[in-house]
Amino acid sequence: MSVSNTNSENKKAKSKEEFVHGVFESIAPKYDLMNNIISFNRHKAWRKFAMKKMNVQPGATAIDLCCGTCDWTISLAQASRTGKMVGLDFSQNMLDIGAEKIKQQHLDQQVELIQGNAMSLPFDDNTFDFATIGFALRNVPDLEQVIREMQRVVKPGGLVVSLELSKPTWQPFKSIYYVYFRHIMPFLGKLIVKKYEQYKWLPESLISFPDHKQLAAIFSKNGLDHVQAHPLFGGVAALHVGTKGNKKSGV
Repeated sequence: MSVSNTNSENKKAKSKEEFVHGVFESIAPKYDLMNNIISFNRHKAWRKFAMKKMNVQPGATAIDLCCGTCDWTISLAQASRTGKMVGLDFSQNMLDIGAEKIKQQHLDQQVELIQGNAMSLPFDDNTFDFATIGFALRNVPDLEQVIREMQRVVKPGGLVVSLELSKPTWQPFKSIYYVYFRHIMPFLGKLIVKKYEQYKWLPESLISFPDHKQLAAIFSKNGLDHVQAHPLFGGVAALHVGTKGNKKSGV
């Protein structure tokens, strides 16, 4: 790749990062409300399913990337009971809302919130038992870099977990879903929170995002073992779980 191409790609990634940051800073006050509406409240069931698959034990530690308003961070902390939890997001507005929710749950001594970049995590290798990212992997400039960072900071045997919107697998439902996602959802954003362009962009972010099989292959390509992919609600969302291998045992 030429220097000019590399510079062009870097500018494109930076532009996307800045745009996404602006989107989430602006929609933060109504983020939870819109999540409930546009997912028909299914995102809570999907997260519950993810937690069941993760089987978080008391004392386990985790980092929740792009934690937003911290719903998953809170679930992780409650399951661990005593383990240190870190929620990381680049939107301070989202973190401020999350911090209030954490305080209400009396988890502020257990959970640390950090404004940071998922592409470059400020932690040593082999720090956490789990690294999670919820409904955000499609928004990062380089999803493989984020997956590598998640793998780096979990301990051998630890889990890298992504819960994300995906692409429906059943054709009749697929057509209906795309009409809703591309046309009705942006209208709801305009009607309810006066944010049309921001919610118009969300469907566009899924167009080039890999489907659940492709994302599973990317997990494996980047060194994760025993990769599981679970399509949810007809493929509207998908849970991916990969295990960091134990280099000493060669697993």
